[in-house]
Amino acid sequence: MKKKIMLIVPMLHQGGFERVCVTTARLLEPYFDIYIVLFDSKDIAYDIKGLNVMDLHLGVREGKLGKALNVIKRSLAVRKLKKKWGIDIAYSFGPSANMVNVFSRSDGEVWTGIRSYMDMGNKRLIKLFARRADKVLCCSKRIEEEVASKYHCKKAVTLYNPLDVKELQRNAEEEIRLPWEDEENIIVSMGREDDVKGFWHLIKSFSLVKKEVPDGKLMIIGEGEFEEYKALAQDLGIGDDVYFTGVKRNPFPYLNAAQVYVLTSYHEGFPNALIEAMALGLPVIATDCLTGPREILRKENLSYGVLIPNMSQEKNLDPLQISGEERALAEEIKKMLTDQEYHRKYEEASAARAKDFSNEYYVECLMRWMG
Repeated sequence: MKKKIMLIVPMLHQGGFERVCVTTARLLEPYFDIYIVLFDSKDIAYDIKGLNVMDLHLGVREGKLGKALNVIKRSLAVRKLKKKWGIDIAYSFGPSANMVNVFSRSDGEVWTGIRSYMDMGNKRLIKLFARRADKVLCCSKRIEEEVASKYHCKKAVTLYNPLDVKELQRNAEEEIRLPWEDEENIIVSMGREDDVKGFWHLIKSFSLVKKEVPDGKLMIIGEGEFEEYKALAQDLGIGDDVYFTGVKRNPFPYLNAAQVYVLTSYHEGFPNALIEAMALGLPVIATDCLTGPREILRKENLSYGVLIPNMSQEKNLDPLQISGEERALAEEIKKMLTDQEYHRKYEEASAARAKDFSNEYYVECLMRWMG
């Protein structure tokens, strides 16, 4: 008889751990009975056809009291489902799902997932997961080490996000239309509209790149209106050269159209988009933020991409103020776009490193732990 696995996630709109949840369900389906539990099915951005999905219809509520009542209602509903389905292992994604998972403990095991370093900021929650969960799955070695040392947790393990390189490359072949005819020097980044992504740094750096690479373009893929960033681009005189694509169910053709991927986040968990770009052979430039980029781009003294110092967290939308770190990033981007040998070196390095993050390895780890 197959074991029954429950995957708990708040929503399935575009995002890193949401993608990992759906991928996990697909990969484990041949071996286990898989159930996905959502708090709210609004704005689903991933293909869930054929998957067993339960919507609790308990979306976000405002205010402390509303949020507290939501946790109670969600926990009671999930516990009921765990008992009804005879769940052997419940694996949750993200802080709110983790909280519900530990509070709804039934007969099966509770696995919580820490998919971003920002989650580490809530010490009370991490302490709760470390104490009550049977396993804490961390998306980077750095997070595992911190959970183990700060919370004396022996249940923490590292599980890198899965990557299907072949499927990704197939999806990247889809035809798309961009707003420019000249597509030779496109810089790309991907992420939701969130200050943690540091997109103002990227836009300011690009304004400098544009002065020496006239056909340069910038594309930012992800959820959000980006109104203040559009205004910044206009103020810098590059409004027509910056394209905000919005949410894309298949972002890979957009990545594939670019010549270099840039990550300017000052916090990450284990950035999926960075590895996805590398799988398409894009040279990458990334901040040395907590956590993920260094773990991805450095291995046994080998360099698989350009790692730059982490950038300021202080948001500055003044087009007249361009910092030294933004100027340094602009120089790295210009070199990547204009030095063919340099570009080729990191193009090959990206493709080689991406192979180390495979679906096969992800499944192998889960199968070993699930028994």
